[in-house]
Amino acid sequence: VQLQASGGGLVQAGGSLRLSCAVSGRTFWSYPMGWFRQAPGKEREFVAAIRWDGTRMYADSVKGRFTISRDNAKNTVYLQMNSLKPEDTAAYYCAADSGYSGTYSSIGGYDYWGQGTLVTVSS
Repeated sequence: VQLQASGGGLVQAGGSLRLSCAVSGRTFWSYPMGWFRQAPGKEREFVAAIRWDGTRMYADSVKGRFTISRDNAKNTVYLQMNSLKPEDTAAYYCAADSGYSGTYSSIGGYDYWGQGTLVTVSS
């Protein structure tokens, strides 16, 4: 399984970005997928996750602003980020849980990771 994240960039506070994560693998449709982020000097933290059936979970810090979605026909998961804040600045990572651990908000629950895509929000 390989993951390729894209869509990061520089945006002003209040703006929007959409991140994409293309996934190889025939059974992508069944994998829980997650987005995490890591700001400079901080630990990687959970942002959002989506199960095979579309059930979504979000960190409190992004609820109401971010939306995770997936297109199983395109083997892609998205993270739509609206009303961005400077504190959202981080490298964003997508991850796949091919082992169906069920621990959606835990880094340890995912066994495949994409490279980070950098999001910078200016004030």
